[in-house]
Amino acid sequence: MNIQKAGFVGLGLMGAPMAANLVRKGWTVTAWNRSAAALDAFGQLGGANAKEVSSLRDEPVIVFMLPDLGYIEEAAAGLLASWVASPPEPGTALVIMSSVSPAGVRDFGCRVREASAGNAVVVDAPVSGGTKGAVEGTLAIMAGADDAADFERLLPLFEAMGTTVRLLGPLGSGSLAKACNQLIVGTTTAALAEAAELAERSGLDVAALYEVLAGGLAGSRVLDIVGPRLVKKDYTPTGPAKFMHKDLCFVVESAEAAGTAVPMATAGVGLYAELKRQGLGDQDLAVVRQTISNLSNSAAAAAAEGTIKA
Repeated sequence: MNIQKAGFVGLGLMGAPMAANLVRKGWTVTAWNRSAAALDAFGQLGGANAKEVSSLRDEPVIVFMLPDLGYIEEAAAGLLASWVASPPEPGTALVIMSSVSPAGVRDFGCRVREASAGNAVVVDAPVSGGTKGAVEGTLAIMAGADDAADFERLLPLFEAMGTTVRLLGPLGSGSLAKACNQLIVGTTTAALAEAAELAERSGLDVAALYEVLAGGLAGSRVLDIVGPRLVKKDYTPTGPAKFMHKDLCFVVESAEAAGTAVPMATAGVGLYAELKRQGLGDQDLAVVRQTISNLSNSAAAAAAEGTIKA
């Protein structure tokens, strides 16, 4: 089976540069995307375009990079139906590189196995590193596969898009690792945003604060990458903030299954739900600073109103 050939579903902010890196590394890639503009751009890079996802049925590997499992299931419905009628080649792999529910991707794996008469497997391999990592091909890729041989066979695919690639266990393990990643990224970004608002409202220079924090124990990759956007209040999306709410819900879901407490994730779910309620979900993750600012303004207004009434 030709491992240098793949289908790719989803050419968004992350998917487009990931698929482009595959083409640059010599892969033959046929992509599907809902909007034509992304497909046209991909075609100019040397990629091929698919009219529908089901036309990718004979690709040895099909990568999905869509916002959530519901979108993946909808996109793959015709593909799975075609496999019921005529099973694919043994060893066909569906690679889920989106952030999805660990339990949900395991269920999806069972449905794919049944639809394909056991000839297709699902490997979950979500990524971290943002659009910068996607463009530069330096993503961290966290994989889960029921058979380690499936992961080994897919290593050339992963290494064309990332520099840190690990198999963490059976199907669903990659998604659980990504949930842990998002727990750290989401709550750290929120803490940095809180610090920024506290500092600025107290008369400190936020950029100077972050500079000194970076030199101490509070320094982190999140501070390095998201910090400048928090300082400038630049919320141009590198990825919609609303997805953090989804990802932290996966943390809580997984924690309930494991019987462990996740107080930080639980608080984060509430904060990012508030971000969405404020209509900020399509902006960058750094917009959580604006969410906190809005909460501060509301609290101040409520306190002032109470003083006036008193």
